[in-house]
Amino acid sequence: MHLPIVAHCHLRWDFVWQRPQHIFSRLAAHHRILFLEEPLHEPVDRPVLRISEPQAGVVRVVPVLPKALGVDEEAPIVLGLLRSALAGHPLLAGQFEAPIQWFYSPMGARHFIGQLEESAVVYDCMDELANFRFAPPDIAQRERFLISRADVVFTGGYKLYESKSRYHGNVHFFGCGVDVEHFGQARRAELAVAPEVARLPRPVLGYFGVIDERLDYELIAELADAVGQGSVAMVGPLAKVQASELPSRPNIHWLGQRSYAELPALVKGFDVCLMPFAMNDATRYINPTKTLEYMAAGKPIVSTAVPDVVRNFSQAVAVAESHDAFVRAALQAAQRPDEKTIAAGISLAEANTWDAIVRAMRSRMLEAVAQPASVTA
Repeated sequence: MHLPIVAHCHLRWDFVWQRPQHIFSRLAAHHRILFLEEPLHEPVDRPVLRISEPQAGVVRVVPVLPKALGVDEEAPIVLGLLRSALAGHPLLAGQFEAPIQWFYSPMGARHFIGQLEESAVVYDCMDELANFRFAPPDIAQRERFLISRADVVFTGGYKLYESKSRYHGNVHFFGCGVDVEHFGQARRAELAVAPEVARLPRPVLGYFGVIDERLDYELIAELADAVGQGSVAMVGPLAKVQASELPSRPNIHWLGQRSYAELPALVKGFDVCLMPFAMNDATRYINPTKTLEYMAAGKPIVSTAVPDVVRNFSQAVAVAESHDAFVRAALQAAQRPDEKTIAAGISLAEANTWDAIVRAMRSRMLEAVAQPASVTA
């Protein structure tokens, strides 16, 4: 087993299965992973860590604090708890010496870097978090500090790569991957469509993923109106939006969060897969993981003009520049799916597996351990 990894993540391990879970579930074959989440705030007597092992090689650590404090008050408390656990907890003791510290959020970086005798610092920038709703006002400054201390920087989108390359000399673009075998189940006759989708009137225009400020809710309402007797199926948890903000139509079905294991049976029932992203600051740098997942499922896909989708996937995705164009493309795809475009998507998915991406990221990470990067600004 190689150097252990302490991963600092703003996403919960049991939330929607996204980039961090895909990466660390694979790196766990070679490295012991400590997945440190941001604190929960609950009425406990004193700060504690909830420690579990969701899969072999991955130890999930969730700090629980009696009340919310600022990150600069919380991070030292968490660091103290973590040091105690690293010394004595059976899942951690003696297993995280000289770790690689791997960050998704920059918020607590200044409190942890240099405190665990790390072998290297990795920053995997999967989103421009400063542009998200309710982002801390100082997150950009904290990110600049993290980049200045990182030995290697990864980005999940090409526009992110262009942005972060201005500040560091060892930045690499590793976009979305996909588990082709998992989502390819949707192309197999033996897989039954999930009941909650199977019972919906067709055509079914479907989406799965986080339901947050990045979606264009006016567009979703227009789709529902245009599809008439058909259905719009929205699968995923709410984040940073309230149910009252969602459009209400008899044929829009908000199905809530489903597990990663359930997604192939759900997407099999979609006639068209949707990426109805708003064109705003929060989507300027995204490279949606679901794009390749939809492709591997063998479905027609319609997206708004997200820059990284246009750059990376326009040969397999119908990209619409306006609401009217999106609605037309979705209805056309439902009536006459383009088999050549679908086949191109399956080929793209097969060429961009998470296994291959994680192998390449691991190689860059180990190079950074051996030879620290230079910072250019």
